[in-house]
Amino acid sequence: MQNPLIAMLIASAFVSLNAQAADLIQVYQQALANDAVYASARASQTAGRERIAQGKASLLPTVGLSGSYVRNDGNFSPFNEGAVVTSPTTGVPGAVRSGGAALNTNQYTLALSQPLFRWDRWQTYEQGKLQQSITEAQFAQAQQDLITRVSQAYFDVLAAQDTLESTRAQKTATTEQLASAKRNFEVGTQTITDTHEAQAAYDLVVAQEFAGVNDLENKKSALQAVIGTMPASLATLKAGVALASPQPALIEPWVSSAENQNYGVVVSQLSLEVAKREIGRQRSGHYPSLDLVASSTHSKVSGQTLQSGSSNNNAVGVQWSVPIFNGFAVTSRVRESIALEDKARNDLESTRRNAAQSARQSYLGVNSGLAQVKALEAAEISSQSALESNKLGYQVGVRINIDVLNAQRQLYSTRRDLSRARYDTIMNGLRLKAASGSLAEGDLVPVNNLLQK
Repeated sequence: MQNPLIAMLIASAFVSLNAQAADLIQVYQQALANDAVYASARASQTAGRERIAQGKASLLPTVGLSGSYVRNDGNFSPFNEGAVVTSPTTGVPGAVRSGGAALNTNQYTLALSQPLFRWDRWQTYEQGKLQQSITEAQFAQAQQDLITRVSQAYFDVLAAQDTLESTRAQKTATTEQLASAKRNFEVGTQTITDTHEAQAAYDLVVAQEFAGVNDLENKKSALQAVIGTMPASLATLKAGVALASPQPALIEPWVSSAENQNYGVVVSQLSLEVAKREIGRQRSGHYPSLDLVASSTHSKVSGQTLQSGSSNNNAVGVQWSVPIFNGFAVTSRVRESIALEDKARNDLESTRRNAAQSARQSYLGVNSGLAQVKALEAAEISSQSALESNKLGYQVGVRINIDVLNAQRQLYSTRRDLSRARYDTIMNGLRLKAASGSLAEGDLVPVNNLLQK
């Protein structure tokens, strides 16, 4: 009896947890654990951290042990078989006979090689350090991209919810207006035209409701693709929330930061340095190489032979090589690396310009969004007053049914545009920081404070 009770309590705890609205910070934490794109970037960062160790390995000594064991079995037959000869060891004369002999050779060598001058390996080591820095910058950019992707998907869901709620509220109001038009037509105070207009407005808002439901499901699916599982509900934006303007208030600092600190620019700068190092690495094909070499060899021979025994040999010295001609391959590779360096330089300039443009667009988007939000807030108040006036005029006979329907449509359209303008302004603020290379997890905290569960 106790186990089912515990299971029920755990299940109810999960239900109550899922019933709570998840805010932006919680959704972002889910994305950190479940987003496949971010996990791929993290794995690339881990792999990139091995570049320095791999480059350093070519500069360190290499030690190897090699050996062989050979067994030879041979038969011999003298020219004068049966001749009498004197043994060199015993001095006793004897006949020469045909026979066989086995010879075993066991040899092993311990060798060491230490590069003294290998310019290509040094350039490879320097490139490894740059490539590790590239992977670190790419991972930092992936973190920023995750913040913007999660935030965009989050606010897309909220915008779709607001649109659907506005459409359903408009549907309720249109339903009431349609019923009123039918009643007035029945009593003879209105024409059939008013009923048809109300019916057309109702049919249109029903179609919009179906489209809104479909759009909301698509936005939820997009968010679920990032965070893994879709929460039961999301925290919404507080009513009448005040949005902050970007700091600093001038555009020049943002553009300057984007041109120098944007992670895409940093990656391009490091890639240019790698291309420069590649030129030096290819030119090293004309340079001599110098290595310190040392070896110790032990050899043992055994068998039915006079040469049985063992020997040891130790050697140490330097080994050098000077390339003279290789069919102009080095010259061709140098020309290729120079062209690739020029490409990397132009890629850097293109990335820098795109980062500056993104910063300008986001900055202007924030300021334009703030002005648009202020204007739409005033328009919402005006649209609400216009709707109430039209309803009153409709009741006293100075306004017709289409006037009320248009006023309703205008009010809900204004509310929908207002919510979208707020979300776009928030997102432009995050994109502005991302373009400048300063977006971090802490920037989600003030945005999350704008939400209510």
